[in-house]
Order: sequence, then structure tokens, then C-alpha cells
Amino acid sequence: MSTTETRKFEAEVAQVLHLVTHSLYSHKEIFLRELISNASDACDKLRFEAIAKPELLSGDAELHIDVSWDPEARTISVSDNGIGMSRDEVIANIGTIASSGTRRFLEAMSGDQQADARLIGQFGVGFYAAFVVADKVTVLTRRADAPTAEAVKWESDGKGEYLLEQIEREARGTTVVLHMKADEDEFLKNWQLRSLIRKYSEHVAFPIRLPKDDDGKPGDEVETINAASAMWTRAKSEISDEEYQDFYKGLGSDFNNPLAWAHNRVEGSQAFTTLLYIPAQAPFDLMGANRDERKGLKLYIKRVFIMDAAQELLPPYLRFVRGVVDADDLPLNVSREILQQNRQVDRIRASIVKRVLDLLEKMARDEPEKFATFYSAFGNVLKEGIVEDPSNRERIAKLLRFASTAGEGAKQNVSLDDYIGRMKAGQEDIWLITGETYAAAAGSPQLEALKAKGIEVLLLFDRIDEWMLGSLSEYEGKKLRNAAKGELPLDEADKKKQEEASEAAKPLLERIRTLLGDRVADVRVSARLVDSPSCLALADFDMAPHLARLLREAGHDMPESKPTLEINPQHALLKRLEGVSDEAQAADLAVLLLEQAEVAAGATLDDPAAFVQRMNRLLAG
Repeated sequence: MSTTETRKFEAEVAQVLHLVTHSLYSHKEIFLRELISNASDACDKLRFEAIAKPELLSGDAELHIDVSWDPEARTISVSDNGIGMSRDEVIANIGTIASSGTRRFLEAMSGDQQADARLIGQFGVGFYAAFVVADKVTVLTRRADAPTAEAVKWESDGKGEYLLEQIEREARGTTVVLHMKADEDEFLKNWQLRSLIRKYSEHVAFPIRLPKDDDGKPGDEVETINAASAMWTRAKSEISDEEYQDFYKGLGSDFNNPLAWAHNRVEGSQAFTTLLYIPAQAPFDLMGANRDERKGLKLYIKRVFIMDAAQELLPPYLRFVRGVVDADDLPLNVSREILQQNRQVDRIRASIVKRVLDLLEKMARDEPEKFATFYSAFGNVLKEGIVEDPSNRERIAKLLRFASTAGEGAKQNVSLDDYIGRMKAGQEDIWLITGETYAAAAGSPQLEALKAKGIEVLLLFDRIDEWMLGSLSEYEGKKLRNAAKGELPLDEADKKKQEEASEAAKPLLERIRTLLGDRVADVRVSARLVDSPSCLALADFDMAPHLARLLREAGHDMPESKPTLEINPQHALLKRLEGVSDEAQAADLAVLLLEQAEVAAGATLDDPAAFVQRMNRLLAG
């Protein structure tokens, strides 16, 4: 067999190579991460094989990775003293796109390159990221257990063929030399290479060394520029609170200490480590248009940085979480920039959700002041989980906090458990009311009868609340009831009193129905009102007027619905209407009763000017 051979890429391999080098990588700089990751794997493999064959480490036991550059020759070199490769291994493994999986991959392609990039499985083509920035790549390698005369040189311009040559090489391991393209000068600079290594490979387990001289050429003096360890790989007992806090500040560019953190290692068929932080304050865009961009969770695989927006591992309602996930293995597309959904990803995601909810529950139980700080910053985001995560709905609901008629001010922290603990004897439901503001909710006329009976009502006034309640119908076996919707439950005495009041008010009810015409669905005597003259009554599944108004203002088409007007016949305004003979004045009073009920419910008046004129006529008359 000839010691020098030129081989052609198979047609399928050439297609994949073109896709890899031109389409899959959104950031060119990733080439360095891929090469260092491969070098780290080679060192790992040698360390493993040396357990049975210690002689493999003979003469060079300190495993490391060297990066050098030559601005004059326009080359970047990445070297390791790991396991190295034989000739057969170079042919088979220097990018497993040359395996049988290549044809299957190509058969699955649709022609839409962006879609194809999301579908690709693990074909091990990270090495070919070198061709994103290089017009020629040279590989020099010798397997640790091979003679020096059986080293291999592989070289290609990535266009159709590659050269294989048997060479002499004293050192074991592999050197990859990139001959940089003419427009890639930015990578031939000391500061740029250092920056990229610290960004992507800071926690690789082996020292990554660079020449001290600015010319970048290999020499006697080198310095290690990565930590060569990861804090999260250490035992929790070895890490101080100050170390955890300092790591967080560097991780999230936050000058404040985190409220809490959780550090866990999961072993078994799938091993991974999570270090999760709860920040003390929210970023400015948490609820904005970029709510789906979860940038706080950094993903590593074997301490190699993969991405800082691991969205597949974090549901949107936990997007405030910061931290690190380091997995021993995860399915990525060929560019290693996009996670693929599978059971491994789902298991890690479920573990992260559980850890975060555990952490929040512990904080709520043991450090209520800290939890109040958290809830002030992230309570509205957490509420999204009621809709988005049915499997954890009960746990999330337990963490929610509200204002209540039992206290004062908008910043109360009443839990559903607190409410249940204070329920009156015989009370079956959790009562609440929604409003556009705290004042609107607390002052709602629909609360009057409940307050008169000493029944506590939760006051919900965040925009998300009405949407959330569509998925939160009960808690701990207790139904959640909106005081503005449906009919209030009445005991026998109250039912009899209500029937008598309705019978006595029949003429008044009929008159108001006639005066309002098709502006209302019905008019009835209210069981809700004590002090106010009127209010709107909604069906159980009707949308609150204030939310409907907000959606219309946002450009959504909302179906028209006629409200039911409830009246308090004992109020002075109703007494006045009952005694007015002038039909114009009676019409003004009837419409005023409807409009003030709409305003109290957060609706927008169709004709504010007419409302003002009507009010002025009644005041003057």
C-alpha cells in the first residue's frame, strides 16, 4: 500500500460539507470551540485508556491543549497530546459524516436549509467547522500506541478530495492547522483568540495554553488561560456562599447577589449537573416582546460551552432563572447550536422545573421576606405557568400571592393557603374579583354583599390575572369564584328575601328594561349590592370588561356582548327613578345607572360627552 494517497469525497459527503461550511453555523467563531472540544475528547480518551495501559502516558503525563497562531503564515493551530489517531481511524473518524449515516441524513433533507439544520442528528461534523474560516486544513496525528513512523497527515481544501500521507511524528496526539481565508484576519489576533477560549472553553477540564509572545508562534513560554475546572463540578460542601455569589455575578452580568440557588448532580444512565439561581430583580424586558428569549441558562456538554439560550431546557414562565446545565451528552444538530427534542432533553427540563419550584417553595416557607422580593419582581411571570404547565399547576398556585379585602394596600402577600385557613365556617368557595387597578378591584360594587357577610375576597388587578383564571378553576378542592360572575349562593332566608325584593320591584325592572332597550340583556334585582345603586353581572365564562377593552385597544376583534344590569331597589337613585314621571328624565337616570356600572367594571363608555351632558342635566334638575 502506498504511504501517500489522494481520496475523493463521496458525493453525499461533499453535499454535507457544503451545508456545514456555508449554512449551519450562525457564528464563525464557533470553529475554535469545536476544535478545542475535539482535543478535549482526545485527552479524555487517552486518560481512560491509560487506566489499563499506563505506558500510553509515558514521557508526557500532563494532558493539555495548545493554541498558537502565525500572522505571517496566516495559520491557527490547535494541538493536543491526547489519544491521537491511526490511518484507519483518520479515514473513519475525522468527521463521521463519511459514515453510513450520511446517506440517511441526506434522504431526510427537505431542501429548506434552515429547517434541515434543525432536523440533523449527531453526525459528528464539528471538525468541519474549520472550513468556515479556513480554505485549507491540515491534520497531523499519531496514535499513542503507534510507532513514530506511523503518524498520519490529512489535508484538504474541502472541495472534493483529501490527501492522506504516512509521516514521522515524535509527539503523540493531534495538531490541526487552519490556513485562514483572506477575509478572516480578525482571528489571527492574540486578544480575539483569548476572548473566544474564555467564552466557550473556560471550563474544559484540561489546560488550554497560548504562547506568551504576541507573534503567537509556539515557543518555550506558554500560559494557561482557562480555569481548567468548573465550579459546578465541585462538591457543594467545598463551595462557599461567596463563591456561589461571585460566580452568579459573572454569569449573569448582575451586580446584585442572587436571592437563592440550587446546585445538584444527577447520576445514572443520563448524568448532568445543574446550578440554578433566582435573581433579586427583573431585567427590563422580562414581560416585553422578547419574552420567549430565555437567555439566562448556559448549556455545557462535558464543560464545553454550547449556548447561552437553552430554551428547550427552560419553560417560558421560568425565564427569569439564571444558571448552568452541564450534561455528559445531549442531542445537538450538526452545528451544535440547536438542541433536539428527545427524552434526555425532556428529563433535564423536568428536573430543572422541579428544582426551581423546590427552591421557591423553600424560600416561601423559610424566608418570606426574600420570597416577597422575588414575587414583586417575577410574580406575573410565574402566573404564566398556571396556563403553560398543567402538570405543575397546583405547585405554582401554591406560590401565588394576592391582595385581599382582609388587609390594606396593593402589596399584600396573601396565599391561597392563607385564604383557606381564614375561611368562615360553612364557606365552600374561594372568592375573588378582578379589576384594572387595586383601587378598582377593592372598590368594586360586586363585593358589597360578601364584605357585609364578613367573607374575604382576593383582589386581582394584574393584566395577566383574567387570562390565568381561565386555567385555575380550583385549588385544594375549593372552587375559585369570581364575585362579578354568575349568581351568588344564597341560604334559604336570603333566597326568600331576594324573591320578595324581585317581586316588589317588578314594575321598576320592567320600566328600566323598556328605557334601556337592546343595550342590556336583562335587568334584575341584585344580591350583590348593599350601598351602590347598580352593577354589571357577568356569566361564568364572560370576559371582564376591562380585559375586553385592553384587547380591543391592542387590535383584537372582540365579540359584542350585552351586559346584565343588576340594581339595588333600596338605593335613592332607584327610588328617584321609580317616582319620576318625565320619561326623558327617567331615561337619563336609567342610562346613568348602566353607564356607572360599566365604568366601575372597567369598560369604556361609547359616548363620554353624552354621559357628561346626561349627568349635568340630572344634577341641574
